[in-house]
Amino acid sequence: MKYLIKARIEIDGKVDRHDVIGAIFGQTEGLLGQEFDLEDLQEKDKIGRMQVDLKQVGNKTVGTIQLPSNLDRVETAVLAAMLEVIDRVGPYSARVVVEDIKDLRTEKLKIVIERAKEIIKKIKESEPDIKEVLRQVEGEAERAPRLIEYGPERLPAGPDVEGADTLIVVEGRADVINLLKYGYTNAIAIEGAKETLPESVKRLAQGKKVILFVDGDRVGELIAASAVGQMKVDYIARAPKGKEVEQLTGREIAKALSEMVPAEEFLKELKPPEQKEVRQEQRVEVRPEQRAEARPEQKPLTVPEAEAPPEEEKPPQPPEVTVALPKAVLGDIEKLKGTLEAVLYDQNWGEVGRVKVKDLFGALQTLEPGKTFAVVFDGIVTQRLVDLAAEKGVTFLIGARMGTKISYRPPNVKVLTFEDIT
Repeated sequence: MKYLIKARIEIDGKVDRHDVIGAIFGQTEGLLGQEFDLEDLQEKDKIGRMQVDLKQVGNKTVGTIQLPSNLDRVETAVLAAMLEVIDRVGPYSARVVVEDIKDLRTEKLKIVIERAKEIIKKIKESEPDIKEVLRQVEGEAERAPRLIEYGPERLPAGPDVEGADTLIVVEGRADVINLLKYGYTNAIAIEGAKETLPESVKRLAQGKKVILFVDGDRVGELIAASAVGQMKVDYIARAPKGKEVEQLTGREIAKALSEMVPAEEFLKELKPPEQKEVRQEQRVEVRPEQRAEARPEQKPLTVPEAEAPPEEEKPPQPPEVTVALPKAVLGDIEKLKGTLEAVLYDQNWGEVGRVKVKDLFGALQTLEPGKTFAVVFDGIVTQRLVDLAAEKGVTFLIGARMGTKISYRPPNVKVLTFEDIT
């Protein structure tokens, strides 16, 4: 905050601070328009929290009001003058007088100057002793955590795997060494075991928060799926695509661990084998020659049904469902580009709602199933949105572009992008 308004208040009766604050907000509301509404100013962080201190003197109440302001100098002066219009608190007459407006930046600058004077006295001008520096570095290197062998299987591990509350399980020895390099001393390797995990790791995982940290490849996914079925795993972290844990920098390790997900959610994101053929057969095409079948103001959109072909037969051409997409909706799509907004439609393609893309998931959660026919939005189609659309009975989910982790498309939801239509 830039300024602090200080005012004195006197009331001809006994009241408390809540009465005073209520009177200030109530009697200034609308006085100078919406721009000087105290509630709006607080929501926009233009003013801070009002501090009111009161005491009883006989049958009167006296005290002080302090109001921090982030407005400019002139606006702060107008705000201070507004406080002096308060003439009643509850049933009692009141008087407010502004006594001072302090520039907080000046006050802070004084503190900085005084503190700098104290600090500069403590600075000793001397050249560093290079021998002392080398001695300290060498001593620190000797104290660095070292790799240990854990359990009868002699598994590579950090020295704190037993005492730490959290256990990081990785694939191999090189992974543990790399984590030790960046200060992670609570890691243990399963040494490439995929079918049967070492018993020592299973026992060690009990009573701890377990993070399985795998490579960013298909093998890492298989190890994750196998490990979750054999031991307690709370979260799964994955190296960036195409990289191994042993190759990561300290920043990449920290980022991967910060983006870890619950084990159940990770497994749901893996590609279900039974959906692979369905996704290959699902496609979208717009046929200009079919315009005659639709109403003059509409453009037909052809979407094949998502049906998996029999394994032993050549996949037949999927049946097509023709849906007329009104020109108004096509116009909406053009207008949506670059706005980060979403439009909700009913069965007749009439607009029933409009929200920001960042609020779209929450908005869909509140919908009654079957109330929304289509959602068109200037954003990325994610698996979460697809699953929620299926749950809420949305027939068309049309986004600006498709996410990279869409592993399953429910047959009752037609998932499209702007490119599929235009």
